[in-house]
Amino acid sequence: MLAAVRTFVREQVIPREEEIEETDAIPEDLRRAARDMGLFGYALPEEYGGLGMSISEEVRLAFELGYASPAFRSMFGTSNGIAGQVLVNAGTREQKEAWLPRLASGEVVGAFALTEAEAGSDPSTLTTRAVKDGDEYVIDGAKRFITNAPEADVFMVFARTGGPGSRGISTFLVSGDAPGLKVGPPDAKMGQRGAHTAEVFFDGVRVPASAMVGPEGTGFRTAMASLAHGRLSIAAVCVGLAQRILDETVAYAKERTQGGRPIGEYQLIQALIADSQAELYAGRSMVLEAARAYDAGEDTKLGPSCAKYFCSEMVGRVADRAVQVFGGMGYMRGVPVERFYRDVRLFRIYEGTSQIQQLVIGRHLLR
Repeated sequence: MLAAVRTFVREQVIPREEEIEETDAIPEDLRRAARDMGLFGYALPEEYGGLGMSISEEVRLAFELGYASPAFRSMFGTSNGIAGQVLVNAGTREQKEAWLPRLASGEVVGAFALTEAEAGSDPSTLTTRAVKDGDEYVIDGAKRFITNAPEADVFMVFARTGGPGSRGISTFLVSGDAPGLKVGPPDAKMGQRGAHTAEVFFDGVRVPASAMVGPEGTGFRTAMASLAHGRLSIAAVCVGLAQRILDETVAYAKERTQGGRPIGEYQLIQALIADSQAELYAGRSMVLEAARAYDAGEDTKLGPSCAKYFCSEMVGRVADRAVQVFGGMGYMRGVPVERFYRDVRLFRIYEGTSQIQQLVIGRHLLR
C-alpha cells in the first residue's frame, strides 16, 4: 500500500499541484483514483468496507500522503479521521451500517461540525442547541470553519442538549440535505487551496432521536476521542510535508550557484538544511512512538498532543528555512516552497491550536 501510494503521489498528484492551487479543486480523475485505492476508508473498519489500518499503519501512510499538496489528503482525511471516528467510537451498529460503508467507498463525504464563532479552542462553550420534541430533536445554531462542508453528505453535529459545560453536549448525525441546513460559501483562505471550509447554519433542522450518536451528554467526550486520533494523523502529515519541503530545499541548494559554486557548499546553507533534517528526524520518531503507544492502549492523549504540537511547529520552521535558502525565488508565486509556506501555517491552528496542546500536555502532567 505504501509503495503504491508513494508512486501515485509522486507521479500523479505532485504534477497537478499548480492546477489544484489555481482551480481551488481536486481534479475528478485524482478523486476517482483515490477511491479506487481505498483511500477514503483506510482508517475505517474492514467489516464496513474500510482497510482497517491501525494508527501505526495510518501514520506511515500519512507520511506518504503528506508529501503532496495538503488538499489531496484533506479530501478524504475527515471521513477517515475526526468525522468517521465519531461513528467508529460511538455509533450504533445501525448507524455504522448506514454510513461507514458509504464513507469508506467515497460515495459520501463526512464533516465534523464542532467549531463555532465563539467556541473554537474551548468547544465546551458551544451554543448550537438540540431541543427534544416528541421523538425528534430540533437543531438551531451555526458552525464555522467546517472542513468539507461544501461537499459533505453527512455532518457529525455537536449540539447542546443539557445545561452549560461539556456534559450538556450531545452528537447527532445530520444529512447534508436536511431541511433547514444551509452551507455558506467556501472560505477564502491563506493557503491549502483545494481543501474547502465553510460556515454551516441550522434553522429548525429536525432529526429523529435515533440520529443521536452515543448516549445523551457524551458528545464532548466523543469529540475529544476523535480529535486525539486526528492529532496523530495531522502530525504525520506534517512530517510528510516537511520531508517534501526539505527535498525541494536540498535540490535547489545543489543546483543554484552563487559566487561560482552551488550554494549548498556554503556552511550557513548547510546549517539551515541540517536544522531541518534534525527536526524532521525527531518529528518522525515522535509520531511513530506515539502511534505505537496509542495502539497498545498505553497513551491515547498525551502522545498525540505532543506529536501534533511539535510537528506542526516543526514543519513551519522547515518551510521558513526553505524560503530563506531559496532567497528571492522563495517569495515568488509558482515556486512550491512559497505555496507550502502558506499551507503549513494552518497546521498550528486546526484540530487544537499549539496553545491548546500546551494546556493538554501541562494539565496531563500536573494531574
